[in-house]
Amino acid sequence: MTTTGQPDEEIISRILKGEQSAFRILVEKYQNYVFTLVLRFTENPEDAEEIAQDVFVKAYRSLADFRGDSKFSTWLFTITRTTCLSFLRRKKLDTHSLDNERIGLQVENRESGFNANLVEQKSRHTMLSQAISMLSVDDAQVLNLFYKAEQTLEEIGKIMRLDPNTVKVKLHRARQRLKEKMEKYFAHEVREIHAD
Repeated sequence: MTTTGQPDEEIISRILKGEQSAFRILVEKYQNYVFTLVLRFTENPEDAEEIAQDVFVKAYRSLADFRGDSKFSTWLFTITRTTCLSFLRRKKLDTHSLDNERIGLQVENRESGFNANLVEQKSRHTMLSQAISMLSVDDAQVLNLFYKAEQTLEEIGKIMRLDPNTVKVKLHRARQRLKEKMEKYFAHEVREIHAD
């Protein structure tokens, strides 16, 4: 039986009817999505793998609670975010110190040959990801949800427990801060892109 392109709701229905092996389809479909999100929080691939597995265990156990009010990816993001925040609390790292360390590392890397590294990885995607990684967790989250996870303002509102209008304002401000980072750290590369 081919499952390619099968809607998430159908796969979930099969799992809830006892076809537990169908959960593997959801894992394969969303494992990169979850791993990428987790890596944004932890920045440690080993921790990210462990947390991603934990996310899928929790998702499997809670699957009966999925009501289909939003996309499955939105529901899965909520589990991912909660799991990451619990992990960070357990590690006694608050998100602010994590951001400060991240920015410090970015600046350090930049001074020790970061430019040479950038010349090798000139893709817009890589440059954008690096700029997003310099932002606060909140800014990175709203940008990733809107652009990478393709969530609507309403869906982002549910995930972040905010009013859609507040999300719109947050998104606007996050874009501004992203633009500032791009202009500060990647001005030369941005000029080259516009020159193409």
